[in-house]
Amino acid sequence: MSSPTSSTAGINVFWHEGMLSHDTGRGVFDTGMDPGFLEVLEKHPENSDRVRNMVSILRKGPISPHVSWHPGTPASIPQLLSFHSQEYVNMLVEADKIGGKEICCGTFLNPGSLDAALLAAGTTLSAMKFILDGHGELAYALVRPPGHHAQPTRADGYCFFNNAGLAVQLALDSGCKRVSIIDVDVHYGNGTAEGFYLSDKVLTVSLHMNHGSWGPSHPQSGTVDELGEGEGFGYNLNIPLPNGTGDKGYGYAMTELVIPAVDKFEPDVMVLVIGQDSSAFDPNGRQCLTMDGYREIGRTVRRLADKHCGGRLLVVQEGGYHVTYSAYCVHATLEGVLNLPSPLLSDPIAYYPEDEAFAVKVIEAIKQFQTQNVPILKEV
Repeated sequence: MSSPTSSTAGINVFWHEGMLSHDTGRGVFDTGMDPGFLEVLEKHPENSDRVRNMVSILRKGPISPHVSWHPGTPASIPQLLSFHSQEYVNMLVEADKIGGKEICCGTFLNPGSLDAALLAAGTTLSAMKFILDGHGELAYALVRPPGHHAQPTRADGYCFFNNAGLAVQLALDSGCKRVSIIDVDVHYGNGTAEGFYLSDKVLTVSLHMNHGSWGPSHPQSGTVDELGEGEGFGYNLNIPLPNGTGDKGYGYAMTELVIPAVDKFEPDVMVLVIGQDSSAFDPNGRQCLTMDGYREIGRTVRRLADKHCGGRLLVVQEGGYHVTYSAYCVHATLEGVLNLPSPLLSDPIAYYPEDEAFAVKVIEAIKQFQTQNVPILKEV
């Protein structure tokens, strides 16, 4: 599976259709509940249709000449243990043997789900290995179920295995000294943060809506004061943004907070964790990013990768639940990552007005907090 474009000129997309076998069911939003009085029960937000459209737009859309396709492979149990505990993995395996169950709120392990989760983890590892082995600089792990909420010992938020976390650990085990993760999913990447909370080798930066903890599976709050512990203190940077931050607000956060942190950290390889649930029309978020905002995020992270890592950048798919607009925003993000001179695809939504004034005030307050409390960012 490949296109005429060489890996050095385009982006290498890792995908396996077996990930479609994860059936999350129907109900009231993500509860799986049928109240008995609705004529139409919607699909769970994390359903296969969203990813089918992402695959389709990359195969058939205007970006397709820039894409090379690579098959994913399932992760082995020993590979999972680089990030997750044996007890946790055993629990998922046993749940699969009895036909599945709801692991935590909204997170359903059904027949076929474990196989899909193993494929998602393994496909992300394959994409990172492709980069580490020198076969290409840019790779995109187009995977589901998502992973960034999965903690070493528990599932959370539709996630079973932490795909990005496993890839980062592979990079460290392969000799990389420092890895930077930038997560722009609308929700806090709490699982990835917890996995590296004690490490000064991984800089985790999460831009998310200010949602706080949502229960036993997600005890982390995502607030600015969750900075890491021990050697990892100052290497977990949370950027909780107000609802409706929009393209300009995200751009300001990237310029004022993300770029300075990555420049100080000087990573050997970078991971961009993308979720289109930060978009203007997502059912799971209210951050109002449009295609232009995603395109600029991709372009900014690519510049950072070129500056610090010889261009080595892994993009990992997470959330994004509007079946149509998520695909468009994936296309725009990769246009930015490829640093294409002009947009290939126009935005199908109407003009969306923005007022970034409040977001700018919040970002300035976060900047002040970080420069006073984060060792690598303290002003001399």
